[in-house]
Amino acid sequence: MRMIDIIDDKRNKKELSKEEIEYFVDGYTDGTIPDYQTSALLMSIYFNGMSDSEQTNLAMQMLDSGDKLDLSNISGIKVDKHSTGGVGDKTSIPLAPMIAALGIPIPMISGRGLGHTGGTLDKLEAIPGFNVELSEEEFKNQVKDINLAIVGATGNIAPADKKIYALRDVTDTVDSIPLIASSIMSKKIASGTNALVLDVKTGSGAFMKEESEAEKLANALVSIGKIVGMDCMAVISDMNQPLGNKIGNSLEIEESIDILKGKGPEDITELVYTLGSQMVVLAGKAENLAEAREKLESVVKNGKALESFKEMIIAQGGNPDIIDNPLLMGKAKYEVELPSKESGFISKMNANEIGIASMLLGGGRQSKGDKLDYTVGINLNKKIGDPVNKGESILTIYSNSKDIDDVMNLLYNNIEITSEPGSVKLIHEIIK
Repeated sequence: MRMIDIIDDKRNKKELSKEEIEYFVDGYTDGTIPDYQTSALLMSIYFNGMSDSEQTNLAMQMLDSGDKLDLSNISGIKVDKHSTGGVGDKTSIPLAPMIAALGIPIPMISGRGLGHTGGTLDKLEAIPGFNVELSEEEFKNQVKDINLAIVGATGNIAPADKKIYALRDVTDTVDSIPLIASSIMSKKIASGTNALVLDVKTGSGAFMKEESEAEKLANALVSIGKIVGMDCMAVISDMNQPLGNKIGNSLEIEESIDILKGKGPEDITELVYTLGSQMVVLAGKAENLAEAREKLESVVKNGKALESFKEMIIAQGGNPDIIDNPLLMGKAKYEVELPSKESGFISKMNANEIGIASMLLGGGRQSKGDKLDYTVGINLNKKIGDPVNKGESILTIYSNSKDIDDVMNLLYNNIEITSEPGSVKLIHEIIK
């Protein structure tokens, strides 16, 4: 078998065999296939796509390049949730304790943020002492003990994917749906869970700006999951404005606590219940979505979900007092209001650019080595559809620098006020 023949097959829109994909992944991982040939294949995939079987074989071969978690000693159906990322998307943080409070094991391996999207691990690390780097044994024991752990990748998960992704990043092939789907699912399948709910974002602040592209990605992800025997479904949700009201690491922990207390913003609370209801059904703890939602609402109302969150904080070395006193996470020096220049209705909020504004304050990374400022961020006082008077605050900026004119200008340029209110549809589609 020769790599040049594999490139030729894909360039001419032929379906690659399992053996060809195995040869490519193994060869690139061990260094026998050079970057330039892999780049040629990635570009051919970018333009010609992959079939369901091709992308599944790619995911499984990348999975087989590294470690796989064995969670068989944890009883029950293990469920997980994955989001394609967005601004203010702290969904996992309140969602996971709700699921765990119903006796469902939720071993969650999460990531860090880069650019305008925030990472779950970064947000949790805003909690003083919280440790996301557990060993595999510690991770599994914690899930057995309290049904819940949220950690970074344990062991050597899908090293082929890491190497291929790095090359995709510099060859402009990142936004290939088969490559995205294979990358995500190689890691999720390796994590050892039985069921997976996917939150695929669409809109200005999402990786997939167009709903049609988000739908293609969701179908690709679900297809891979089903082919390998994972119980899998996807929700396509909106990212045309930030999710919830708070953007920034400690601010999003504070809002997550509000959700667990039943006092969260309407949009993110609704998304948490939508995703959570699907997870409860997949876990076999409810016959239908209505029953599942009722159970989730009950553990919020009786405080068990918040207690589950507290248990996780303690188990992972964090300070649980932040639940009643969020200021223990620190506070930015300056709070600056962004007053409206006119009266009317909020008709547009460019989530991507609002996320970049938070990043410029220090709340996100422009490069992987950047150090985060957990205290900075933005609180939205208005959302799309809300009325606003001239001089009224649209949002509050939390900063540790007085020099934020560029941030304010960026925000003004990406929030539109018109005579008619805008509207947002939170849940676009369900794919099973």
